[in-house]
Amino acid sequence: FLARIVKESLESRGFSVYLETDGAKALTSYKKIQPDICVLDVMLPNKDGFELAEDIRHLSDVPILFLTAKTQTEDVVKGFQLGANDYIRKPFSMEELIVRIQHLVRKGSVQQEPALQEMVQMGSIQFELNRQLLRTGDGERKLSFREAELLKLLVQQKGQIISRKDILNLLWGSDSFFNSRNLDVYVTKVRGYLQSDPTVEIITVKGVGYRMVY
Repeated sequence: FLARIVKESLESRGFSVYLETDGAKALTSYKKIQPDICVLDVMLPNKDGFELAEDIRHLSDVPILFLTAKTQTEDVVKGFQLGANDYIRKPFSMEELIVRIQHLVRKGSVQQEPALQEMVQMGSIQFELNRQLLRTGDGERKLSFREAELLKLLVQQKGQIISRKDILNLLWGSDSFFNSRNLDVYVTKVRGYLQSDPTVEIITVKGVGYRMVY
């Protein structure tokens, strides 16, 4: 029922949508259609979205967006490990879903996220992960553990929206009000460290989360 509503809503906005409700048949359909993006429900009959994503990743780097009712952080992590580019939790607004789809489609064929190297180059800024060291035009800065983990998480999903809830659960283990205020403080701190290069930016997606660009 939800899938049909989503399909009709997307088609009314000019998208061409092919719907497959059986996970076991979806891979065959994918091979025939070669879509620009795959929106997968985790809870599919006969083959779940995780298995399907893994099969698709063996064939293509097509953008994958998960729809999930699951709230466990492990499911989010598992999705990204299998090569997902983004996810959205039920219930969701069509406006948010469309923004996420448009973003992934604009990026075109997105390669599976590679494992981060020891040193990440962000514009003119260098980030040494293991040493938690940031090199900018202003010199070197040793990051705190949580500052480094926050920056690492954003860099890993460069260009993609990461929800506040998932950042909080991954870095603090809870999305409580107190931890949420802590996240605001850390985002402000890390943004300050990146000011030497205006092309390196942590963008706030209001009501959703953050996106790293450089």
